[in-house]
Amino acid sequence: MANSPQSKKRARQNDRNRLVNKNRRSRIRTFIRKVEEAIAGGDKESALVALRSAQPELMRGVSKGIFHKNTAARKMSRLAARVNAIG
Repeated sequence: MANSPQSKKRARQNDRNRLVNKNRRSRIRTFIRKVEEAIAGGDKESALVALRSAQPELMRGVSKGIFHKNTAARKMSRLAARVNAIG
């Protein structure tokens, strides 16, 4: 358990940041899921729209430190390839 005032404050900050990061990660996963659902439905137009909305969210996650930039690039690349493979 934290003893010094500094370590107590750091523990409070860590808890707060963990919840913020959790919400951001969940939001990004939601955008990715929408793309995957459109891909599964076979609708290329809606998949493209969902992909275009998911890309800035992924990059925002990179800038906020939620994902590594290569992880986000890999996810976007794989999703784009799956969208392009539709019909």
